[in-house]
Amino acid sequence: MPEYAVVIMRYGPYSAVGLSVEHRTFRLQGLQAVLAADGHEVILEKIDDWNVVELVVNEEVVFHCNINDLEFGGDGKLDPLCEQARRAVLDAY
Repeated sequence: MPEYAVVIMRYGPYSAVGLSVEHRTFRLQGLQAVLAADGHEVILEKIDDWNVVELVVNEEVVFHCNINDLEFGGDGKLDPLCEQARRAVLDAY
């Protein structure tokens, strides 16, 4: 994989603490930080699928998870899902 990839982060709406279902980026902050630290360009794209996060590199989904499984806020360094996503992007191509 090229060292610096364009990563499209597609994310769906989810409910937080009993609030209405909406597209929120709070749980994506750590994942964005980890990918940006590796030099990747991250583009956010809203999708209609509930509770979903997908990372797309070269038009191929290389990682997906439930958005509620990501840690809220933070830098992503201690979140094991962020590390899995980071490796999936590095192994893509």
